[in-house]
Order: sequence, then structure tokens, then C-alpha cells
Amino acid sequence: MPRCFWCSEDPLYMAYHDQEWGTPLRDAQGLFELLLLEGFQAGLSWITVLRKREHYRKVLFGFDAQRLARLSDAEIDALMLDPGIVRNRLKLNATRRNAAAWLALEDPVGWLWSFVGGVPRINHFKDRSEVPAITPEAEAMSKALKKAGFTFVGPTICYAFMQASGMVMDHTQDCDRYAQLAIAG
Repeated sequence: MPRCFWCSEDPLYMAYHDQEWGTPLRDAQGLFELLLLEGFQAGLSWITVLRKREHYRKVLFGFDAQRLARLSDAEIDALMLDPGIVRNRLKLNATRRNAAAWLALEDPVGWLWSFVGGVPRINHFKDRSEVPAITPEAEAMSKALKKAGFTFVGPTICYAFMQASGMVMDHTQDCDRYAQLAIAG
């Protein structure tokens, strides 16, 4: 199966590409998890975080926002010793802060999707050189998330989040998923 240029031969990466990336996600829990994981990815490769995702789910209480908003400093200290996650205190503190900000949103799913007008934006890129790292919508999302109290939500992270959650469909035309998602969009 032809895949996007960024997908390696790693079976975990191929499954993520084939089953998740670019597929519209409207589940609040899934979007919250993805937003946090994209923040953990900052400065790293996505495959690094993807390989740690199951462990994150275990140690971060299944990405339960209510529980994560109550993370204690001692719990963050303990997480800093866990080699199964990205041990970055700023990112772990952001997890607590972002959970509290998430809980303050009235309709997080509708609000996040509003940055693309509520429907997936289907792009028709032929080549990887056409795929942007940042768009005006991602900049607007980043600014709004920061205003709402989130951290680790710069415009590049927001665009990666939009791509991963299917808010924008950036599978290139030479990828088998392009046709599937362009028609469904």
C-alpha cells in the first residue's frame, strides 16, 4: 500500500498512518489525548511518542482530564523517573495545566473543530513539498488555546494536531488513504 512520505516501515507507524492519521476524530477523550501527545512530541519525532503512547495511557490515568488536573507535584516528580515516557518537567506540568484548561471549555470538540468550520478540510497535495507546517487556522487555534490557558500548543503543534485528528486531511495524492478520506470528507 502506498503511504505518505513520512511513514516509515515500522509496523506501529504504518498502523497509525493507515488507521488513525487524518481520520476525523470527534471524540472528546481522543482529542484531549491527542492534544497532549502532540505537546509531548514537541522537539521529538512522532514515532518516539507513538511508541510510548500505551505507557502514557497507563501512567496518565487513561488521559482522564479530571484526574490529570489534580496531578500533584509529587506525582510529577515520580513521572520524571519513568523511562517509559518523555521525562520533561515542563511538558508534565503542561499536562496538569492543559487538563484544567480542557475542563474549563464548554464544548471542546465543537470549539476545536470550529477552526476548520466544523468539517474536515480536504487538501489535495500532490507532493510533500506542498504540505505546510503551519496554516492561518493553526495559528488561530494556537492563539485561542493559549488564551484559554493551554501550553505546548504552538502553531506547528496545532497543525500537526489538526492533521492527526482529521480536521485537515493531508494525505498526499500518491497515498492510498488519500482517496479513501477525500471521498469520505
